[in-house]
Amino acid sequence: MTTPDELGDLAERAREADAVYCERLRVCTAASCLSSGGAAVEAALAAEIAARGLGERCQVKPVGCLGLCSQGPIVAVETLAGEGRAEHLVPRMQPDEAAAVVERMAAELPPERSIAADIPFFSRQQRIVTANCGRIDPNRIEDALAVGGYEALLHALHEMTPAEVLDEVHRSGLRGRGGAGYPTGLKWRTVAKAAGAQKYVICNADEGDPGAYMDRSVLESDPHRVIEGMAIGAYAVGASEGYVYVRAEYQLAIERLKAAIRQADRLGLLGSAMGGTSFRFHVEVRIGAGAYVCGEETALLASIEGGRGTPRPRPPYPAETGLFGMPTLINNVETWANVPPIVRRGGEWFASIGTERSKGTKVFALAGKVVNNGLVEVPMGTPLREMIFELGGGIPDGAAFKAVQTGGPSGGCIPAEHLDAPVDYETLTQLGSIMGSGGMIVMDEHDCMVDVAKFFMGFCRDESCGKCVPCRVGTVELHHLLEALARGSASERDLALLEELCDLVRHTSLCGLGQSAPNPVLSTLRYFRDEYRAHLAGRCPAGVCAASARSEAAQ
Repeated sequence: MTTPDELGDLAERAREADAVYCERLRVCTAASCLSSGGAAVEAALAAEIAARGLGERCQVKPVGCLGLCSQGPIVAVETLAGEGRAEHLVPRMQPDEAAAVVERMAAELPPERSIAADIPFFSRQQRIVTANCGRIDPNRIEDALAVGGYEALLHALHEMTPAEVLDEVHRSGLRGRGGAGYPTGLKWRTVAKAAGAQKYVICNADEGDPGAYMDRSVLESDPHRVIEGMAIGAYAVGASEGYVYVRAEYQLAIERLKAAIRQADRLGLLGSAMGGTSFRFHVEVRIGAGAYVCGEETALLASIEGGRGTPRPRPPYPAETGLFGMPTLINNVETWANVPPIVRRGGEWFASIGTERSKGTKVFALAGKVVNNGLVEVPMGTPLREMIFELGGGIPDGAAFKAVQTGGPSGGCIPAEHLDAPVDYETLTQLGSIMGSGGMIVMDEHDCMVDVAKFFMGFCRDESCGKCVPCRVGTVELHHLLEALARGSASERDLALLEELCDLVRHTSLCGLGQSAPNPVLSTLRYFRDEYRAHLAGRCPAGVCAASARSEAAQ
């Protein structure tokens, strides 16, 4: 079993092994970069280093997500510069560029084609959850140890009581990053107080929002951080068994997660007698079939138990009656990844970041009509304008910004008049949207808001489990009404019925999927009602819907 002293020795040896290299080529091997040829780029660089006999001074390191996903495959060229290191990013690198990149690196010159690491996309971020993403090899536990992996866990096991861990998490003000924003410390204390012969800890990695890939990237890039967070949570609430519920589409994340669990088991950082103590915690990976509704806690529990993934009424809540009827602590990937730095640096440190009621940072997936598509991590309260126009680089091709949709299918569309609004739980709710898990889709003047609402309603319709009538039937009827608007065949009565049905589905559905399904419709009606009225007249202002074609044909 690895004791704190032994962990320190392992970490120091790992750092010493890394320090021998004067240059390092960090190649993104997350899913997005692999899909665009990252493995071939890594192989070409390794072959070029070997051919030039530079293996003793230059390391080719496969890493996780470097963040700027739209520029993949991306390679970070890291060289010694005085007492520090200089870094340049080569975007959309191809294997045939390997020779030129290595040649200039050996001559201590930056790549001919590169992005500086100090552009706002990187410099304006504050990384906590993603601190190690793009810097460590996610397949090697030694890399995780070199940057402090499992230090917080052993500190908690050897120097803190479970109550002290709970206090630190409560002091941090951390709220659940899966969408609801429920206070994490309060949830943990509820599970800790609950009576049960067995308690469980679950990581909800069933990320299914269109345009969202935050959880996937963290699992692909730094799986040990999530495992460590779960183990700390298990110690705090008295659980001995854990599950990571991952959607089946995330094959790379599943592979790296399973490998990380095996490595941690081998070092005694999971399993029995963890860290030389009497505490034990075992983790299994459970693979979901890709049903969006399984992101809802009770549906997820049903799926893990082997049943059909459908939600049940609450109360009782999972914290008291969860998996197999036992008290269960459920948090999502990003929430768990925040736990080790909170334990290591203290709850007050985390609470000093963000706003009064929304503490810490938040990871967002910037997607849609924005120059820099990718992952960003910023303090809570960062204005939308800063995220879209500074980190995101603005709207491509000089088009005008129209709206940003936050919170996935459960969220709403926020117009230009609210670009200076801070991104926190309360403000987004006031604007008719939600934080959600962190998807952020930017739209420009060429997007039709009726079409956007129709797309998200179609998603909710397809993903409804069908257990309750309001969601099963209501989402279908809402989609039919939006289709009629898009065709230019809807009436004033249909528009009134659309709003009435949104209210019904929102207030009578069983779970969060149906309750939030009307949000994209309601928010676009709130801010873009003129577009709905234009469709009633047979005209789509953006020229996207069939209504425009019908109008032109009539003329």
